[in-house]
This record gives sequence, structure tokens and C-alpha cells, in this order.
Amino acid sequence: MLSRAALALAAAVALAAVPAAARPDPAVKVTRAVTYATAGGETLQLDVATPATVGPHPAVVLFHGGAWRFGTRAQLSWVIEALAAKGYVAASASYRLAPKHLLPDQLHDVRSAVRFVRANAKTYGADPDKFAVGGFSAGAHLAMLAAFDPPAGQPLGARCVVDFFGPTDLTLYSKDPDLEDAFMVPFLGKACKTDPEVYRRASPVAFAAKGVPPVLLVHGTADLIVPIVHSEKLHEKLVAAGAEAELVRVPGNGHGPWRAEQAAAGMTATVRFLDRHLKGMR
Repeated sequence: MLSRAALALAAAVALAAVPAAARPDPAVKVTRAVTYATAGGETLQLDVATPATVGPHPAVVLFHGGAWRFGTRAQLSWVIEALAAKGYVAASASYRLAPKHLLPDQLHDVRSAVRFVRANAKTYGADPDKFAVGGFSAGAHLAMLAAFDPPAGQPLGARCVVDFFGPTDLTLYSKDPDLEDAFMVPFLGKACKTDPEVYRRASPVAFAAKGVPPVLLVHGTADLIVPIVHSEKLHEKLVAAGAEAELVRVPGNGHGPWRAEQAAAGMTATVRFLDRHLKGMR
């Protein structure tokens, strides 16, 4: 069982899950601190990286990690710039954090960020009909849940989802009281034994079905914060349901920090996946 100190370290590791990188292309334009919504008394913003070439380009909206309690959109600055250099309009969006805000507030923010990028597609040279969502750790969890379980009559419309080591089955954390108290209860508002249905409905794996968008799962085999069983379990259920899913295992890698070559390998797999589903490239 993890101590409180270990839990604090785990949160810090989640924030540093991928390394910063040098700007990949000096011609890439980055527009920062764009307000996309106001909710719960908070101003929600995103950063947008756009390619140097003329659009419309496919778009990707990403969400940061940090155990739903920490983190900022700036963590993904290098990611959106790298994607813009590959011909994508890429946004990194903030969202309301626990424990001040409980789920589903974060899901409302994810949907609002996507709607904003699509509504302003012409401004950023994006194609509103060719976009993906994704994220890292907690942000990946939110992206998957938003794409897999939209409100009735309000599909997110993402053509594919990119998941870097996101939790997919939150019930697994109920097995460790320290983990549940530190991360799940501040996010979901309850313990699993009190209301297991809340945990189930907050788990992307519960919505694995043939109709969900194609999913890329990238996960380190030595991840102790979000063990790779999360990605393996979701991948297995998606494939069994007839959905398209790809699992990329990163041997020996944990939740962070990732070395530059490992991050580059993950980015290569991401671009290849996005090209296939958003650009029609095989």
C-alpha cells in the first residue's frame, strides 16, 4: 500500500510523464490562453498550434494529466507543436480540477473545448469534420469517456482517440484505500463501496463497444501509477466488440518521466495513427 508521501510523488510523476522538447518547427504558430468557456466561476482556456502550411488541416484536441487534481495545458506544449509540424491543428485545453470540481464537470469542459475548436475551425485553418481527441493519464481518461459515452443526441464526433497511459477502469483503484482516498474520492465524490455504479460509469472500459471511435493506446509496461492492465483490458474489450483498437507497449517504461527516444516513439505511433484516420493514409 502506498504511503501519503508516495501518493504525492505519484502525482508529481504524473505531471512529468513526458519530457519537454524543443520547438519542432520555427514556422509553427502557437496562440496561447484562448478562452473557450466560463464554467463554475472559472475561465477555461486552451493553446492552439497551427501548421505553417495553408489549411484546412485535421485537428486534435488534447487534455493534460495530473490525477484530475493537478496539471496545466502547458504540459502538452511540445506535443501540440510537434503535431502542428506534422500538419495538424493541435490544441491543449485546461479543465476544471478536483476536489473543487467533481465529475462530470471535467467532461463538460472536454466537450466545450471540442465544440469551441470546431466552431472556430476557419480561424485556425482546421477541418471541423476531421478531428481527434486524446490526452495523457487523467486527460486521456476524460477524452475516452467523452468519446465513448456522449449525452443522448450529442455525439462528440471524434474520428479517433489517442490515449497515453490513461486509467480505463476506476474500480481497480478501490482495492487500495489510500489510492481511493487520495485520487478517486476527490474526483468522484464517493468511495466505491458506497456507490460502485459511479465508478463503473466513470470507467471508459464500461462503454467499450463496436460503435466507439478507433483508439490508439500507448502504455509503458512498468507503469506503477496506471498499470498497463488498464490499456490491456480496454484493448481486449474493444477488439472483442469489433471496434478498432491498437495497443503500443513501451517496454520497461513507467508513468514518467519518459526519455526522449521513448516519447519520440510514442509520437511516431500517434502521427501514423492520426494520418490513417484523419488523412486517409495507410
